[in-house]
Amino acid sequence: MKQVVLGLGCDRGTSLQTLELAIAKALELVNLNMESVQQLATIDKKNDELGLLALATKYQLPLRFFSALELSQVKVPTPSAVVMKYMGTPSVAEAAALLAAQTNLTDLVLEKFKYRGDDGKNATVSVVMTNIEVKK
Repeated sequence: MKQVVLGLGCDRGTSLQTLELAIAKALELVNLNMESVQQLATIDKKNDELGLLALATKYQLPLRFFSALELSQVKVPTPSAVVMKYMGTPSVAEAAALLAAQTNLTDLVLEKFKYRGDDGKNATVSVVMTNIEVKK
């Protein structure tokens, strides 16, 4: 089975439902589902984000956190000035997924997919293929 890492970004207070819908839509675009997901990754500033923590718990997936400095070292296809302004790095979702998968742009199967939930919150999802075995 294909194994992927999801890089996630979101507004403060994004609901679990919005995150799940964003992920489902993103995975659908690349013909995958949650069973393919090996781990989740984001910026360390989100280590208290309840929706992300609930997501990791619900699906029993490891959630890795990276610093803005670590993320800013990663070359990504869609850097964002807004993300840079608020997070101190031009990318969260793409860079976090690439770092967690320990790979580069050749394994990026879905660039930053943006979704706005019914809660009015934005979530971004990036999908990266990985060959790394992660213990769940």
